[in-house]
Amino acid sequence: MKFDADSIVPLYQQVADELTRAISAGVYRAGDQVPSTTEISREYQLNPATVLKGMNILVGNGLLEKRRGLGMFVTTGAPAQLHRELKQEFFAKQLPELVRAAQELGISRQELIDALMNQEQS
Repeated sequence: MKFDADSIVPLYQQVADELTRAISAGVYRAGDQVPSTTEISREYQLNPATVLKGMNILVGNGLLEKRRGLGMFVTTGAPAQLHRELKQEFFAKQLPELVRAAQELGISRQELIDALMNQEQS
């Protein structure tokens, strides 16, 4: 995990983002315990309240669950939920940007399809 105190993104959001990335990448799978607030705050020299605020975002989003006396665990559906959300974000944001850039460069629809097919075969 990496945190930047000078970023315009608040540290608590960076905590939430880093844990989300780790879940999405399979570092933490459904049912796995994530590092405790204390572990993260000590290792990265962050305020424990800041770390907890970031983790609570993921609890609110249904990605983590608190188990009293045990810690925070990745929920059963978290990896699939993240995959769906990232896929939706790709189709809503990244794909339109790609198409717009291709149009600006005069790349035809067929050229773009061919390029995508060639990427798939690589």
